[in-house]
Amino acid sequence: MLVSRGLVVWGSMALVGLVLSGCGTRLNRAPVEDRGTSVASSAPQQGVVVAQIKPLPGAENAGKPGYYTVKPGDTLIRIGLETGQSWKDIARWSSLENANLIEVGQVLRVAPPTAIGVGQSPADNSGVVARPVTAAVVAPTVAASAAKPAASAQAAASAPVPVAPAAPATSGDDDLGFIWPSSGTLIAGFDEARNKGYDIGGKAGDPVLAAADGRVVYAGAGLRGYGNLIILKHNNTFLTAYAHNQVLLVKEDQAVRRGQKIAEMGSTDADRVKLHFEIRRQGKPVDPSRYLPAR
Repeated sequence: MLVSRGLVVWGSMALVGLVLSGCGTRLNRAPVEDRGTSVASSAPQQGVVVAQIKPLPGAENAGKPGYYTVKPGDTLIRIGLETGQSWKDIARWSSLENANLIEVGQVLRVAPPTAIGVGQSPADNSGVVARPVTAAVVAPTVAASAAKPAASAQAAASAPVPVAPAAPATSGDDDLGFIWPSSGTLIAGFDEARNKGYDIGGKAGDPVLAAADGRVVYAGAGLRGYGNLIILKHNNTFLTAYAHNQVLLVKEDQAVRRGQKIAEMGSTDADRVKLHFEIRRQGKPVDPSRYLPAR
């Protein structure tokens, strides 16, 4: 019996020894921080990806003539309007795979490449690229019309605005023979700070006409504040913009003639039915009175 008890005691001590031995094995393992150091020093072998900061596309061209650095809130359509170019041309010249994916700080080419074979042929600098993968730029949702103001406010806004006599246009690219895009009453004149063109009143469905021969470089509702918008490129100098339309009657890349009906007047993204009309010279808004015939 004593022997049995001795065996039990000895067995218990042996079991405790094994447990302590096991604990000793665990304590002898490398600490967590050492393991982290080891992994960091052998990251490729352990399959750990080390993050690297890559420069944004085109960063080497920042500040150079013919290039544009993307700012917060920019879209390719707005950049095209501000630089006097087609958004498709900019996408092609900048080798963009998706025109909807541009980043703040990215540098885009906004002037035709000078070298033949870099996205341009000697006879054509217009260019056509595939439409963006998503529809936000090509066929964006039409913005809802804002509520119309009270009748008294609308009547006050309809009062004619004096138009300065048209200054003679210069020769060359300036000599396009612009016509008025609508027969409606001028309700807001040009103000470089507050109104970048003319606001022309009318009724929903009134015809909107091309002010000069050109090519449609944008037709859609992807530019905030303009509603259903058409942008025409007339030459290397001039664009015209036609905003707040009810219906668009032309498509991108379509050639149009001066006086052709391209849209119907509406109130998309506006407080009333009107046509907002801009003339842009090399992307900068200019007073339409310098180019339109006097009424």
